[in-house]
Amino acid sequence: MMKKMLVLLALLPSLAFASGEGIPLDRAPDLTNDMAALQRGAKLFTNYCLNCHSAESMRYNRLQDIGLTDKEIKDNLMFASDKVGSLMTVAMNHDDAKKWFGAVPPDLSVIARSRASERGSGADYIYTYLRTYYRDPSRPTGWNNLAFPNVGMPNPLWQLQGQRMAKFEEEKDPENSGEVIHKFVGYQQLTPGTMSEAQFDEAVADLTNYLVFMGEPARQTRFKLGVIVLLFFGVFTLFAWRLNAAYWKDIK
Repeated sequence: MMKKMLVLLALLPSLAFASGEGIPLDRAPDLTNDMAALQRGAKLFTNYCLNCHSAESMRYNRLQDIGLTDKEIKDNLMFASDKVGSLMTVAMNHDDAKKWFGAVPPDLSVIARSRASERGSGADYIYTYLRTYYRDPSRPTGWNNLAFPNVGMPNPLWQLQGQRMAKFEEEKDPENSGEVIHKFVGYQQLTPGTMSEAQFDEAVADLTNYLVFMGEPARQTRFKLGVIVLLFFGVFTLFAWRLNAAYWKDIK
């Protein structure tokens, strides 16, 4: 057990979605009730994330909850299995993944829930993280990230976003006059992507909200049941109050 814990601690710095200290997080749009957005997010997830990252707590048939039929799931979203009831696993084995990436890419089943912190929600983190990649020749993969400095994972969406370089200016550290800090001032687009900046932000919002859905597919059902239960207790309380008054009216 102790050996496994030590190995896990050693791998933590290189996990793709590990929360690092970076820029303030942008607020992610809440599209968890938008079935079309969730369907687009599912398509992005299976095409760009599921090649390396698994989602072993999620079955393909749960995509029926966002309005997809079995046929649509099979025809458009399933590449590693032919059974709709299968788990979202990847064909790449852990030994190869560790050899190629230095660490096994983490499972993303509950990534949106696990990345919540005092800086913002898990959705805010993912939304910011996926939009702040930039080219950095000093890094082994050639990529870096403002939300997670020295990230180990290259930009999975670079074809959509294009390649950018981050611009920094040197400023005196306000907390330590003897130190100089590098302040981010913007990006320089190196090569265009297949999407405009606005389109890319919308795509990342769709993917982020799908990851939120995947963390708790029954979330909307739970909310609906919660409203029904509260209404029931409200009506029950009213009847109990009037019944109590009827029982005690003669005594009073």
